[in-house]
Amino acid sequence: MKTSLPVASEIQRKWYVVNAAGKPLGRLSVKIANLLRGRGKPMFVAHIDTGDFVVVTNARDIKLTGSKPEKKTYVRYTGNRSGKKSTTFAMMNERHPERVIEKAVRGMLPHNHLSRQISKRLKVYAGADHPHVAQAPTTIEIA
Repeated sequence: MKTSLPVASEIQRKWYVVNAAGKPLGRLSVKIANLLRGRGKPMFVAHIDTGDFVVVTNARDIKLTGSKPEKKTYVRYTGNRSGKKSTTFAMMNERHPERVIEKAVRGMLPHNHLSRQISKRLKVYAGADHPHVAQAPTTIEIA
């Protein structure tokens, strides 16, 4: 029996809308990462991009459990000596709520050139409005 690989012309990408209001960050990020990679499709292959587009709305209303809202920090480096910058979750969620979900999903994707292609299909918005109505996305509920 031969194994068939998906060809770029055969891949059909769907659009999904996910409402993030009141959902735990980690559980939501896992489901989004699986949709972006195409893990639920029968033609899934780890080294070929077969995933779908995901639009996340209400990113500002994401939830963390326990004491994580106060203790979680995001660390980055400027490239200069002693250029370590850290930001708390509360401050990041107030200033750039989209980046919270983008960073969580990006961390759950494989760290290679394929993940850079995949992460371009993630669209995150702080409010309920999004400009992707013309693509006729399917709204899905993630627990």
